[in-house]
Amino acid sequence: MSVQVNLFKLALITFVAVSLVVFGDTAGKLLTAQGVAPGLVAWSRFALATVLLFPFVRVRKTDLLMLRDWRVLLRGCFISGGIFSILTALQTEPIANVYGAFFVGPIVSYGIAYSFMGEAVSRSKTLLLLVGFVGVLMVVQPGFGMSSGILFALLAGCCYGSYLATTRLVAGAFPAPLLLISQLMIGSFVLLPVGISEPLLTLNATSYFLIGLSAIFSAAGNYLLVLANRWAEATLIAPLVYSQLISASVAGLVVFGDWPDKIALLGLCLIIVSGCGTLILNQRSAD
Repeated sequence: MSVQVNLFKLALITFVAVSLVVFGDTAGKLLTAQGVAPGLVAWSRFALATVLLFPFVRVRKTDLLMLRDWRVLLRGCFISGGIFSILTALQTEPIANVYGAFFVGPIVSYGIAYSFMGEAVSRSKTLLLLVGFVGVLMVVQPGFGMSSGILFALLAGCCYGSYLATTRLVAGAFPAPLLLISQLMIGSFVLLPVGISEPLLTLNATSYFLIGLSAIFSAAGNYLLVLANRWAEATLIAPLVYSQLISASVAGLVVFGDWPDKIALLGLCLIIVSGCGTLILNQRSAD
């Protein structure tokens, strides 16, 4: 298989992965709009995904020893904090604004990979990452005020960026299915105190359906991200994750009736340039 095909496969899998995560968060926003507590939505996402996927993953008793690895525990805590924070932000903020603040994540991942993991960076890759970030700002068009919801979105982005970096750190040490199950189990335990804030029995059928969608989409998306991180460095994955904002814009249009203006559309084009440019650079360096 050629390098070009591998890079295209990486971009496609990353886009599908982050889109599934967006769909899970969209279901979560619909839940919080119905008055369901963000803590319950976050915890149920982890708990239900654990129940649904555990029978399909061959977990031996010795595999559970991975839960003693500090890297695995830290990774699980990062994704737990990220999901709880973004669902809290989505409770009060428009989805575009939340994802705009959330996209400090790739910058955090890129910085950790360079500073602590010794991954190579270049001026060209850094420039393209900044171009993508400028595109995000054009889509979001932030004002001078900063609400508590935006602060939670920033916290979610920092957690997610750290999660991406730690995923790269452990991706070669454990199989992808075990990494997914480990983060689901850790999340179910860490978020249990906030998850029991509202009894599940008080929810209606629509809420149960949305909880199921949120859990399935999120689990599938994060599983694909684990696979992507096994194939490429975090410094390559980081710009590609910006394509998540494209999915968020589509979800905002279809579900919430939001349509980007001309400046926002130009920002989306910059995000596409950032991701495609990174792929081209890596193809040239591999040839």
